[in-house]
Amino acid sequence: MLAFDCSRRQFLGLAGGLAAFAGLGLAGCGGTTAPAGSTAADAALTGTVTYDGASSFQALVEAAAEQFMNDNPDVSITGSGNGSGTGLTAVADGTVNIGNSDVFAETKLEADQAATLVDHEVAVVGMGPVVSLNVTVDDLTLEQLAGIFSGQITNWSEVGGEDAEIHVLNRKAGSGTRATFEAAVFGADVPDFAGEAELDKSGDVQTQLGSTDNAISYLDFSHFDDTKFKAIKVGGVEPTSENVTDNSFPIWATEHMYCQEDADEVTKAFLEYMLSDDVQGSLVEEQGFIPVSQMTVVKDAEGNVTEK
Repeated sequence: MLAFDCSRRQFLGLAGGLAAFAGLGLAGCGGTTAPAGSTAADAALTGTVTYDGASSFQALVEAAAEQFMNDNPDVSITGSGNGSGTGLTAVADGTVNIGNSDVFAETKLEADQAATLVDHEVAVVGMGPVVSLNVTVDDLTLEQLAGIFSGQITNWSEVGGEDAEIHVLNRKAGSGTRATFEAAVFGADVPDFAGEAELDKSGDVQTQLGSTDNAISYLDFSHFDDTKFKAIKVGGVEPTSENVTDNSFPIWATEHMYCQEDADEVTKAFLEYMLSDDVQGSLVEEQGFIPVSQMTVVKDAEGNVTEK
């Protein structure tokens, strides 16, 4: 789904939703809990939360929003997945409450804009190269990927495949998925190469790759679909969540949800919920992501990876 407007749910009580996030701390955004002696009705959440940003983990945010609204029927959560750059700009400008991003805000915004935002790291996701079903290549090194995505390698026969032109499907500039992929493949020296198409969203990559022979692109693991295309190894390492947790598979990103420092109470409550056991305990993995707590390494804004 490329745009999302959650319906309000009326069948679960408020008390269960408050229990999901009561007592949790949220640095910089505060928490929403009932004062001592107050009733659940006194603390009832109302209002609207809006978001935009990375399409890579929009499905996770949608699923969590659905659950949150079930518990809080007077809350509406609406949003879209128009790319990390768009989401970060929107939350910095105040046109949405939350900006979802595959990358740190300081990599996309001016320093003074990024300084007004509070980061919530809600999950980790692997990202990897995907190829058309007819492509016989099932493993590429980072160096080979760099050759393909810079336009220097143009035929599959150059990397052990059939004699066929490689069709490169890229994401548009501003995409956090593109930024993550390019940082892993090229480092700081990213070439100015668009490929044959620059696509808006992860869903667009799924659709076009599934109908194009001899093509290559990249997607986050949650968008892998082996009925339409093939995910391939990188340097002999399978693209699995297990291999991401220790950086054996080198292409991955932390999923961020940013809010303003003075975010309203319903926005704070939803962000607390994203960090609660209700989401981190099961929903994150069900949606194809990795809980941050399972990672044995961390990555900073410059892409440096260190052990926890």
